[in-house]
This record gives sequence, C-alpha cells and structure tokens, in this order.
Amino acid sequence: MSALLIALSCLLLPFGALAAWAAYGLADTGRYVSTMAPLADDPDVRDAVADTVGDGIMREVDVGRPMRGTVAPFVREAVRSFTQTRAFRLAWDAGNRATHDAVLSALQDEREESVTVDLAPVTAQVRDQLAEDHVPFAARIPVQHTAVAVLPAAELDQLRKGFHVLEVAGFWLPVSAVVFAVCGIALAVHRRRAVTATALGTALGGALLGLALTVGRRLTLADLPSDVPHPAAAAVYDALTSTLRTVSWLLLALGLTVAALAWLSRYSRRPSPVHEPASDTPDSPSLSADSQNSDQNMPVT
Repeated sequence: MSALLIALSCLLLPFGALAAWAAYGLADTGRYVSTMAPLADDPDVRDAVADTVGDGIMREVDVGRPMRGTVAPFVREAVRSFTQTRAFRLAWDAGNRATHDAVLSALQDEREESVTVDLAPVTAQVRDQLAEDHVPFAARIPVQHTAVAVLPAAELDQLRKGFHVLEVAGFWLPVSAVVFAVCGIALAVHRRRAVTATALGTALGGALLGLALTVGRRLTLADLPSDVPHPAAAAVYDALTSTLRTVSWLLLALGLTVAALAWLSRYSRRPSPVHEPASDTPDSPSLSADSQNSDQNMPVT
C-alpha cells in the first residue's frame, strides 16, 4: 500500500503542476499580461508585428498598384520604428489585456458567440506615429471599430469544458499528490527508504515535465502554418511556459536534495558503545576481604 501511494503521488505531481499552471497562471489576466510584456522588446516579435501590421495597413490604404511597391517599404520601416517606442509597449499590453479578458469572459459565460477584440486604439496609435514620421498617405489610414475574431463560436463549448476541468484539476491534483506522499511515508515500514523513493520520484517527475515542455515546443512550432513567423511563435511559447520550466527545475533539485539527505542520514546515527557491567576479579578489594575473612573463620586442626 505504501509503495502504491508513493507511486501515485509521483505520477500526479507533474500533471498537477501543469494543471495548476493552466488554471492559475494562464487564467489570470494580470499574470498573463506581465508574462507577455517582455515580448514587446523581443526582436523576432517586433519584426512579426511590423510585417503583420504593415501588410494590414497596406490593404487599407487606397493607393494605386504602382505606388504600392514604393509606399510599402516606408510603411513597414515606420511600423518597425514604432515597435521601439513606449507607445508600442503600452499598445502591446493593452491588446494582450483586451484579448485575454475577452477569451476569459467567453470561457466563464454560457454565451455561444464568437470572441472578438476591437483593436482600433492600436491602429490609431500607429497612424499617429506614421503621420509624425511624415509617411505618405499616413493620414488617410482609416481607424474603424472593426471586431477582430479571436475564437470561433464552434470551438467555445469544447474549450469551456476543458477550462472547467482544469479549474478542478489545478487544485485537487497537487493536493492529492501531497496527501498520497504523506500517507505513503507514514504507512511505510522503512520510512527512510520511503522518503528516498518519494524524493527520487519527485525528481523524475520534474525531469519528465521539462522533457514534455521541450517536446511540446517542437510539436507546436511544427504544426504552425507556414505564414506564421516561427521565431516569434517560439518566443511566445517560451514566455508562456517559463513558469513551468522553473517548476520542473525546482522539482528536480528538491527531489535530488531530499534523496541525498535521506541517504546521508543513515550514516549520521552511529550506534553508541555498550558498557558491560564491571565484574569482580581476584584482585578486587572486596574479594580479597572476603578471602581473608573466610581464612580467619576456618577452624584450626
């Protein structure tokens, strides 16, 4: 029974860490925005934003085809310059917050509507920056409150069920892992061995979690469409999973440390020497006295 409980604890630990990360990390808007904020300074993300926004602006600008090849490089360069400003970082945070709020509200509600985000404020900031840089036709860029689809309504029901499962698993899986570990150690006949096995299982779970993140990164990038910039997508994946990578290293280090301490503790308790009671010898005073008394009491023949 003890071995079964310890095995269940070590098996549930990496899944509990993954569920808790999804339920309490990704589902928190403030943490999500803080996690995504450093990407505003990532060169790959800036290039991807510049190309995407630049192409979108060129589709909205009403210029002739001959002028398009001349204006497009200026527009993209102006957008790249804009990505290095404080206004872009503010727009980046505002866009991520608006997108996360919209998705989270859709997952928590029961409405069967597509998730959309209005990015008109971001477009307005880009237009104003382009106008300040004297880019041709920048003032003609329209700023309309256009709803940008984030999640289609057909996928909401499945995502909502998965989100509710994560909310429950994110709390109970880590708690169950801890309870199973404590009960398994308490029921063990050799508790030092049980502690060592639990620690090694924890370290193995951390290593498997890190391996899963590496494999998941490769599979995620391999499944992306060809028009999605892979370097930028890799930067986003690394930012979102940075907490999980830290947890995997902590589990590995904690498990190995506890296992080493449990192994060394067997040598710290050395048996104390056993003191045998002193026995009487022929040379002891009491024996000599008894011998003298016996000699004096013997009859003389």
